[in-house]
Amino acid sequence: MNLNLFGWDGFFAQTFAGYPENECAPGRVIAEHRGGYGVTTETGEVSAAVSGRLRHAVRGPADFPAVGDWVVLTRRELPERGLIQAVLPRKSRFARRAAGGPSEAQLVAANVDVLFLVSGLDGDFNVRRIERYLVLAWESGANPVVVLNKADVCGELEERVRAVERVAPGVPVVAVSAAGGELDGLAPWLAPGRTVALLGSSGVGKSTIANRLLGNPAQAVGAVREDDSRGRHTTTSRQLLQLPGGALLIDTPGMRELQLLAGEDSLETAFADIEALARRCRFRDCGHTDEPGCAVQSALQAGALETARLESYRKLQREVAFEARRQERSAAQVEKERWKRIHKAQRERRKT
Repeated sequence: MNLNLFGWDGFFAQTFAGYPENECAPGRVIAEHRGGYGVTTETGEVSAAVSGRLRHAVRGPADFPAVGDWVVLTRRELPERGLIQAVLPRKSRFARRAAGGPSEAQLVAANVDVLFLVSGLDGDFNVRRIERYLVLAWESGANPVVVLNKADVCGELEERVRAVERVAPGVPVVAVSAAGGELDGLAPWLAPGRTVALLGSSGVGKSTIANRLLGNPAQAVGAVREDDSRGRHTTTSRQLLQLPGGALLIDTPGMRELQLLAGEDSLETAFADIEALARRCRFRDCGHTDEPGCAVQSALQAGALETARLESYRKLQREVAFEARRQERSAAQVEKERWKRIHKAQRERRKT
């Protein structure tokens, strides 16, 4: 099988060069199951599991293979089964903090070239949520595209597109109608060998978009509640699928709760308009409240900046700072536990 069709390129070839080819083979994770993975290799698709060595070496859930990852397999085990020895460095990774759980990354997809951030144009339309997705998209390293679905049921299409364009500077915004099969606007990003991922809340139509792009009913599609335009989780697992035109698609379960796991740089990129204003303030440490010479406040008074956008920026700033502190505490705890295991193993060896 030609791995170039699955996104193999010079970057991954270079990172794989350090492994002996007579002992190791590359493969891409195309499905994640409980306790195992589906991996495509030069010899075809194979069921794979993580080796004991890799399991012992990982420091957290995000270090395990994820859909989209390129992995190193033991060649002698192929094609009967796959044994994953290592995960190759990632070009990009989309991660979030596990909802309601500890401060650790939950990896959603890896090595994605383009992120389709899907939002419904019905009652679920929410500009503030799109801002949140954009912060995570920039953090991932992939290129975001905002996809506004259900254009056929929106009576304020132009106004809503403009509203999104104002909060997504430099990001393409495309209106589509998956139910009507009107997805031509996505074509520029669906090149052969390119990996795209669908991300969005439940009920925005990601599975319908996936079905249309695939040309078959590969995913179940659930009904949307009339009272709040929210849907059920119809995609329950992540998988990488090849589209008829050669592009690769990762569909993901809908997210009801999107916890931020991003840095200051990604926040600044998502709010580039506010950052540009802040650089024009008289004082470098301007808090953008009542300081003299504040360019942000001047833009608010002139109507060039919406109050809701500035409040959203401040809210996400607080979340990013809080998460950074959580990560520092979590990393320190992980390191402490690691050394406890090392010292325990050393004591056990001395006894023998």
